[in-house]
Amino acid sequence: MTCYHGSVGVCIDPMGVDNVAVLVCIPAYNEAETITETVLTARALPHVTEVLVIDDGSTDDTAALADKADAMVISGKGNRGKGAAFELLARTLEQPLPSRPALCESDILLLLDADVGSSAKAAADLLEPVLLGQADMSVAVFPASQQKAGFGLVVNTAREAIRRLGGGYNAQAPLSGQRAITWSCFRQLRPFADRYGVEVAMTIRALRCGFTVLEVPVEMHHRATGRDLAGFIHRGKQFLDVKKAIRDLGRSGR
Repeated sequence: MTCYHGSVGVCIDPMGVDNVAVLVCIPAYNEAETITETVLTARALPHVTEVLVIDDGSTDDTAALADKADAMVISGKGNRGKGAAFELLARTLEQPLPSRPALCESDILLLLDADVGSSAKAAADLLEPVLLGQADMSVAVFPASQQKAGFGLVVNTAREAIRRLGGGYNAQAPLSGQRAITWSCFRQLRPFADRYGVEVAMTIRALRCGFTVLEVPVEMHHRATGRDLAGFIHRGKQFLDVKKAIRDLGRSGR
């Protein structure tokens, strides 16, 4: 496994926290109901210089509403899942942005799900340890839900894989999509795992590369998946994607 620090066109920022750029990155698929509120709330967070919405083939007004809220919209080809959205994001960020000629190692990507809405304001707590250099990647731990969800199969499978493949790390929220991560760390987590397997793979790869991962309790919420038919179908797809990501990581050693 080869992990590296520094590359052509990427600078080390010598100016400290005040010169760190925070780019909010929101993968979205058919999230017209919540995307505007999520974008506007995220834009008000400290140090945010740009909000990017990676539209994953939405068939509703997600992209148009994000653009109207003054987000930079990156459009993918069809609905390919979060892993593909992050790959598209990485390729986009390797090019100069209007707000930043080139990303610095210490610049931060704040990854948010499109349905967090006004609770995105609590992501300030997620940013803090990365801004202060206490972690390369912070992961949000949501409050315990009062709504009945699944039976813990996917979460426990992901948690055990992170412990086994990530050097004994005990994750509370192995599938959390709300993360703050340095550009230095993010670009080393490729190739991103497919669809719902992306988060567990990101955590394992970060740990294997020696990055510091810190879980942070945050008062955030998003749309919960219930115990109805749609919920069980969703968790079934999630389980298969997570298992595939774990299998691929076990084979590759990275």
